Amino acid sequence: MPPDAGRAAEKVARQSYGKLIAFLAARSRDVPAAEDALSEALASALRAWPERGIPGNPEAWLLVAARRNLMQATRHRTVEAKAQTTILIAFEEAEERMNEAGKAIFPDERLKLLFACTHPAIDSSVHTALMLQTVLGIEARTIARTFVVSPDTMSQRLVRAKAKIRDAGIPFAVPPRPALPGRLAAVLSAIYAAYGLGWDGLDGEEERHSLAGEAIWLGRALLAVLPDEPEAIGLLSLMLHCEARRNARRDSDGRYVPLDEQDTAAWNAIMIAEADSLLRKAGSFNRFGPFQCQAAIQSVHAARRLSGKTDWQALTTLYAALVMMKPTLVHMSARLR
Repeated sequence: MPPDAGRAAEKVARQSYGKLIAFLAARSRDVPAAEDALSEALASALRAWPERGIPGNPEAWLLVAARRNLMQATRHRTVEAKAQTTILIAFEEAEERMNEAGKAIFPDERLKLLFACTHPAIDSSVHTALMLQTVLGIEARTIARTFVVSPDTMSQRLVRAKAKIRDAGIPFAVPPRPALPGRLAAVLSAIYAAYGLGWDGLDGEEERHSLAGEAIWLGRALLAVLPDEPEAIGLLSLMLHCEARRNARRDSDGRYVPLDEQDTAAWNAIMIAEADSLLRKAGSFNRFGPFQCQAAIQSVHAARRLSGKTDWQALTTLYAALVMMKPTLVHMSARLR
């Protein structure tokens, strides 16, 4: 196989997996079926692209192929005619929205899938793991290492959770506002866990950047839907503050540089300014929560860029508040430096 074809398939799988799965699953209401359809599409790409060339828009090619695979699988299952027709129409409409250049114009449904993954009908212990795999495409063995369980155990948990989404008819939608308070915390925690994995690193520098960037994208998407939720604002502020120090975290030899030894000139001033602006906006709602508290801690550290010193008294106060709200989050907050 020409290396370019293999790299193109690998790249689109890494960058678009969650977006494609979310689009397919939101319409079929079946995450495992969507995953199978996309896997078959990727296999087809590895066979076709070396011979026919890499398509102008690999993502669009995969969407059409996966859609066809899913429809074929649907026809082989016993389903109500009305449901099958609805699915068919949805995918036909998606295909029609591809322009002549082959560019896919379809909505990014990952936020809806994220709420489905963290639905109360699913065991809360698997919320984050399910989101990491279905929304961000992280392999079960990598997730298993994070949760310190065997790959087989994690795979079984994920299979059961996906079956629950399908069998219980869990909706792919942002819940109505009255139901948000109980649902939002799980979604925020899952996004933050994804950012934490991107921070720690998975298989290399490019993947770390990709996963952290995807978590920040999810944070922005969530905020676009829920602009008046201070904890959603606080989470985005927190991630941006942490991301702003990425270039200063390692020296030229790749060794980790502690926060108090980092060159503040290497911090991203624009990102810090956005993070602080978000934190001020969150504070205007007078509903202080743990993600806002963690963002405030990072903001105190970021202030050293201008003042040259750290306000340790402010940090002591904020950490005490964080311990009262969420004791276990202190460890994560201390780690993201």
